[in-house]
Amino acid sequence: MGGEYIKVGDLKVYQLAVELGGLAWGYYERLDWLDKKTMGSQFITAVDSIAANIAEGYGRFHYLDRIKFYYNSRGSLLESKHWIFTLCKRNKISQNEFDAFLKKADEVHYELNKYIKSCYSSKDNS
Repeated sequence: MGGEYIKVGDLKVYQLAVELGGLAWGYYERLDWLDKKTMGSQFITAVDSIAANIAEGYGRFHYLDRIKFYYNSRGSLLESKHWIFTLCKRNKISQNEFDAFLKKADEVHYELNKYIKSCYSSKDNS
């Protein structure tokens, strides 16, 4: 039957991105209406887009099409870092929450870069 199919939910980078989304949701839920409207919705959209783009890219056939979505994911990750900085500067989250988010975001960033590189490498080996 050939190689075993790996589900997107089994990818470490996807799992970490989902964890980051859970962390972000906890912060978002506590914001008041104005903060949700002005910063929070952009923050949660950016964070949720990280895992969503990984999933969408994983479902694409051509490696360049997949990688395009992984780059979109990385862009959303960087945007989410902007919003977490903003939330911290405006005292909407604690320093500990900020540090926890950045630590997890950096893990996602590292794994995403490795994953993108592996997509290029797997193309070269096929």
